[in-house]
Amino acid sequence: MILKLIMALHSMLTPSYAVTLLKVKPMQQKIQAIIFDMDGTVLDTEILWEQGNKHILSTYAPHLTSEQVDEILHHRKGIRTPDELAEMLRQHCPEQMTTEDIRTIKTAYVFYLYETQGISFIPHFDEFHTKLHRQGLKSAIATNATGQALEKIVIKTPLRNYFNEHVYTIDKVNSRYKPNPDIYLHAAEKLGVDPKNCIAIEDTKGGIKAAKAAGMYCIGINTGKNRENLKQADLIVECYSEINLDKLLQ
Repeated sequence: MILKLIMALHSMLTPSYAVTLLKVKPMQQKIQAIIFDMDGTVLDTEILWEQGNKHILSTYAPHLTSEQVDEILHHRKGIRTPDELAEMLRQHCPEQMTTEDIRTIKTAYVFYLYETQGISFIPHFDEFHTKLHRQGLKSAIATNATGQALEKIVIKTPLRNYFNEHVYTIDKVNSRYKPNPDIYLHAAEKLGVDPKNCIAIEDTKGGIKAAKAAGMYCIGINTGKNRENLKQADLIVECYSEINLDKLLQ
């Protein structure tokens, strides 16, 4: 009888909320730390890197229409790391351009956007971080970004006020990009917390794979408006205000 009631209630939910319900898995360990991705999770910079991708194609592949550029960037299945993305972009550019050329030009353009458009935090991040601090939890950033990018970011934002020295860039693990778990394992080690006692918060498929491979409970935050990319997360939310920290820590 109870099972039938649960199934009936579930059938009444909208598809998006049904996915969230199915993805809530019980916490097995005492949580001591929350480790965040950076671009698109803490900082609203993922869109700037996407503008960088469009800049490469519109500048060096002028034969492509704007619709074709959007199609190429939208359907980049199998692309997991910045190196793979640079190689994909290079295939549409002049033969003499290398993947290193692509990455250098794109990075310079994004840094220009940092200066001209500024960098903002994801909505409600500040309130959420305040709550976790009051709960006595540790926090860190584990990002695919480079130390060079971080230097630009800390000039433009008060990121260090939230995380102090616990901002770990991909350089710290010999550029073993997500979905490899190395950067999450490194952050947990530096915090002095077992990975299974950490929650990771991510906005991409590769990041979620990295967090899960590290043995962490993972929350997918849908800042990219693509819930399908987050389906491997333990919990999917639309924004930080939907995360019930007290319930997760029970």
